[in-house]
Amino acid sequence: MARFLLFLPLTLLACSQQQPDAIRYSGPDGPAAIPVQAAPAAQAGSGSFPETFEAGSKGAYSTADEPLGTGLWHFEDALIGSSDQDHKHGEHAARLRGQGRVRMNFDAAPGVRSIRISAAAYGTDAASTWELWGSIDRGRSFRRIGAPVRTQGPRLVATTFTGGATGRLRLEIRKTDTGSGRLNIDDITLDTATGAAAGPAPTTSSPAPAGTSLPHATTRQATAVVTSRDDNMALGNPSGATASLDNPNNYLLVKPQYALGYHAGRGTPTWVSWHLNRAWMGAAPRQDDFRPDPALPRQFYAVTPRSYGSSGFDKGHNCPSADRTTDLDDNSATFLMTNMIPQAPNNNQRTWSSLEEWGRTQVSRGQEIYVLMGCYGKGGTGAKGPATTLDGGRVTVPARVWKVLVILPEGSDDLRRIPTQARLLAIDTPNDNSVSADWSRYRVSVDAIEAATGLDLLSKLPVEVQARLEAQVDQGPTR
Repeated sequence: MARFLLFLPLTLLACSQQQPDAIRYSGPDGPAAIPVQAAPAAQAGSGSFPETFEAGSKGAYSTADEPLGTGLWHFEDALIGSSDQDHKHGEHAARLRGQGRVRMNFDAAPGVRSIRISAAAYGTDAASTWELWGSIDRGRSFRRIGAPVRTQGPRLVATTFTGGATGRLRLEIRKTDTGSGRLNIDDITLDTATGAAAGPAPTTSSPAPAGTSLPHATTRQATAVVTSRDDNMALGNPSGATASLDNPNNYLLVKPQYALGYHAGRGTPTWVSWHLNRAWMGAAPRQDDFRPDPALPRQFYAVTPRSYGSSGFDKGHNCPSADRTTDLDDNSATFLMTNMIPQAPNNNQRTWSSLEEWGRTQVSRGQEIYVLMGCYGKGGTGAKGPATTLDGGRVTVPARVWKVLVILPEGSDDLRRIPTQARLLAIDTPNDNSVSADWSRYRVSVDAIEAATGLDLLSKLPVEVQARLEAQVDQGPTR
């Protein structure tokens, strides 16, 4: 499918306000993703836009969209904080942990000249680093604005980015450090050249600024949905996994890019769940930075790339690298070893690669997909023959590899639409180097996979809908 690399006609810089609550910092290492230029502090006046988060009530870190005063915002590993430890103007502020994000699911009207954001460390937490990213193609791709910002201490400190954007603008704030410190964000103000605050732009099919590329769909519904990254666990938690040290063989790991139930005894995930639409796909290159997962508890054995060394089995992705190409962080997350299984090379590079490409082709045609993938059994046949375990028995070689795809047209309220609009594909292949490259030969029912694995794969759907859909074996076109 086509990839779009945008060079935004936007010049923004974080600059000192020459006020006690402003912050100055140097430029990024190397060229900024969006070019920056100096601008007088006087350009950054206060406007009436500000997103104060006062209208929000999201109290959990789970990925979700939240209606706020300025429009619909997307939260990943972030919530609306209202405790005494949240530093805020008023009653609420956004709180980000891990590598959390908050993103506009709408465009500000053209002509934004300055952006002002207040930030503080949550409670007495350690300092955090965050970045401002921008998009002028309705969220199809984002690029960084200015330099990373280092925020510490309990006082809300305002950072102002000034310059000019003639077209529509959509913003995302990303917490980028790997520390345990949490971050409060409050009072996001956008101003135009005349001093009037920019409001949400209407959702239409009007052309994007010159030099950008639009997604295929231009309807109001498709434009609204494709710019939103839906919940990676919208179909449910198949194994009832929890983030408890007492549950090492059914341990829940939730990342912005995907979620998984990890089996420490096998050294592989039991299942991985993710959502795919065009908002997840861009021009970020493949990172190939295979590494242990730092989120795994220290009590668990950390599988490394060396665990697979000279085994005859690939480090097989569950959530594929090419399904997460919006930016380098998203792509890099797919190379964590908790996302890998020992996969026969032909199974990985032919059968599953073909299925993954087919899925992305459907997305390029205006579909969105909820994907569940996993493995079961013990013993596969790789390039060097059969094996049951790797790394001294610490990593189990699965006997079977399965995937379920719930495919439906781009839209909203997906769980409601699945019973009448979705196509379900369930695939179950042997983890064997002699497997056929034609994945369509391995179509089964969801019921069959559940019977083999003991999982409940579509638990968020009504029971009667599950009973009807899960019994079917797809016979649709695969070319």
